[in-house]
Amino acid sequence: MVSTEFGQNPSVSLKNSASSLVSESWSADNGVTNGIVFFLVVFLIQQETKKTLYMADKITTQWKGKMIFESDNPRGTLMMDASEEFGGTNSGLAPKAMMLSSLAGCSGLDVVSVLNKMKVKVDDFKMVVEGELTEEHPKYYHKVTVDYHFYGEDLKESKIKKAVDLSVERYCGVMEMFRHFATIKTAIHYHNK
Repeated sequence: MVSTEFGQNPSVSLKNSASSLVSESWSADNGVTNGIVFFLVVFLIQQETKKTLYMADKITTQWKGKMIFESDNPRGTLMMDASEEFGGTNSGLAPKAMMLSSLAGCSGLDVVSVLNKMKVKVDDFKMVVEGELTEEHPKYYHKVTVDYHFYGEDLKESKIKKAVDLSVERYCGVMEMFRHFATIKTAIHYHNK
């Protein structure tokens, strides 16, 4: 891992470190070593560049009049609007509630992926997410509950629990973001037919 000073681009730091490594090893008068070092440096720079490119998302949100906004997403667009009591027309999704949907979607994708790898079948699966807002402005979710509901015959409860635990504790990035500002409680419900 290349350490960088605050505010310095990691790929610039990597290039600087790579340049000094190449210049030091070039003086060794060993063509094979020089070639290996050169290709290793190029590979590391490419990997660092890929990390930089893939570790970010970018959206654009455009005001459409009144209280309506249209926002793009890497896979589509959506509309947001305020409720009528706040001057909106209820013609779009509520921004804060979308955070809860994002939490459910992220964790749900993890759970389904892990269950598929374990070859565990369920007939149906849903999540119910509730968020409690603070009383003072800025209002944010300070308590969140996520209930996982699984339906089917002869549900493999231990494997389902493992899939949920892996999402909650290891894989779900949205869950990790929520942990920075909210207390999260999860529960699993098995509905055997």
